[in-house]
Amino acid sequence: MQYTKPMIDLVYEIRRRVEPDMKPGVKMANPELLKELADYYQSAKDTIIKTLIKELLSLAGTDWLALIQPAPMAEAKAEHGLPKQVVKVYRGQTILVDAPRPELLAAAPAKPVRMYRGHPVD
Repeated sequence: MQYTKPMIDLVYEIRRRVEPDMKPGVKMANPELLKELADYYQSAKDTIIKTLIKELLSLAGTDWLALIQPAPMAEAKAEHGLPKQVVKVYRGQTILVDAPRPELLAAAPAKPVRMYRGHPVD
């Protein structure tokens, strides 16, 4: 594979930011560099490193970018058309919550019933 200048810059930045035990494997002479970074992407907790790795793999091509895409999520979307979990951001914190199921959405009334003193009002 031919590395372009932006890819080389990304590799240097990733090497600077990864954990010390991973640094020996992050070098241009390593033929398995992109595979190792794709594996490291799954366990990395730093969002900056994850973003850098994702950018590097996108520059390498769609085949490499497919290595970091979560397969179970893609299968779940293909089967039902809806994800099982949804990412929500509240006051800067990102959390995963269970997505509402379609059968629960259909069971909810379209228009809320207005109540006055315990009796429905039309």
